[in-house]
Amino acid sequence: MNPPSSGDGVRLAVGTLSVLRVPPPRHVDRAVAGVAMTVAPGVGLVLALLVAVPVGVLARLGSAPLLLAVLAVAGVAALTRALHLDGLADVADGLGSGRSGEPALAIMKKSDIGPFGVATLLLALLAQVAAIGTLLAHDAVLGAVALGVAVVAGRATLPWLCTRSWSAARGDGLGATVAGAVTSTRAVLALATSATLVVVAAAAAVLLLDPFAPGRWLLALGLGVVAGQAAAYLLARRCRRRFGGVTGDVYGACVESAVTVTLVVAALALG
Repeated sequence: MNPPSSGDGVRLAVGTLSVLRVPPPRHVDRAVAGVAMTVAPGVGLVLALLVAVPVGVLARLGSAPLLLAVLAVAGVAALTRALHLDGLADVADGLGSGRSGEPALAIMKKSDIGPFGVATLLLALLAQVAAIGTLLAHDAVLGAVALGVAVVAGRATLPWLCTRSWSAARGDGLGATVAGAVTSTRAVLALATSATLVVVAAAAAVLLLDPFAPGRWLLALGLGVVAGQAAAYLLARRCRRRFGGVTGDVYGACVESAVTVTLVVAALALG
């Protein structure tokens, strides 16, 4: 059998992390899963362009920032099948139950959402809408840039979460397939590439659209991204202690946490 190609991993990443139609991978194993999680930030970049560009255009035409913020959050949810939001709700129920290990994992595996999950989803979505609306009100296009940066930053958590430092809590499911599948070198390269693309794109947009205050926007975005990654790390570490490892739900929760905190901190930093 031929070794898995990088194309299989890319197709797996796109098919898993978005609703975009691509040919399915010929087969899936840990090598393919490792490639998929390594290129996850790239899928985030595609999602960012699909959502942030129309939001920026509409904002520039004078559409209401709050309404655009709602549409932006809805757009990301639709393009990802609300996959990460589902993970956030399940993790909130697992942590909120006060249980550890298998009992907590059993709660997370249920198809329904408990009160902790509902409350967490509501607060996270409200925070995202409020932050995006605030950013768009500051500057129509630069607010859209910040939205795109947050979407990419959320997916940038996946490469480092899939290194050997984070073992799977279960022996089956998505967590077991991708846990430890990304080498530290690949994770660093993925983060470095994502950071470079985001910094160059954000800097270019800020300098072109708001040349009199580039430092303020870049500082706000930088603080947001760092805070978002830190929040995802702390959540993942908490889940590892409580659940005995990470799961697919934990990955989703970390993505949403990074997106939310990135947006909120950036909005607060702009004042």
